[in-house]
Amino acid sequence: MQQDAKIQKPDTARGQEVERASERPVYTPNADIYEMNDRFLVVADLPGVDEKSVEITLEKRTLTIYGRVEDPSPAGYAMRHSEYGVGDYQRSFSLTQDVDESDISAEVKDGVLRLHLNKRKPTTRKIQVRAG
Repeated sequence: MQQDAKIQKPDTARGQEVERASERPVYTPNADIYEMNDRFLVVADLPGVDEKSVEITLEKRTLTIYGRVEDPSPAGYAMRHSEYGVGDYQRSFSLTQDVDESDISAEVKDGVLRLHLNKRKPTTRKIQVRAG
């Protein structure tokens, strides 16, 4: 990601962010960030996550995604061999002043989260000057 991007990845190394108490691993999901004139689009891969198991919070211009993945083991079976790890997802982004915090929406489908972040509208106006 470029240094002048409006949405930036945190500079902290993995594991230094605020962690949730969990017995399972927490993975950092891959994400792509797109920019248009009036908005940003963040696309994050969260396999196994649906709208009921994802939580998105915004605090002090930090947008955090947390997705919980349910154990995919069939009922009555115990895992004997696994070639991929099952865990939750967490990722945080620092937002610049360009993002309108009151105009953010999200949708998830087939394990892909799409965050729509609209930019602030420019405030250009003429100021009337009165005689003092």
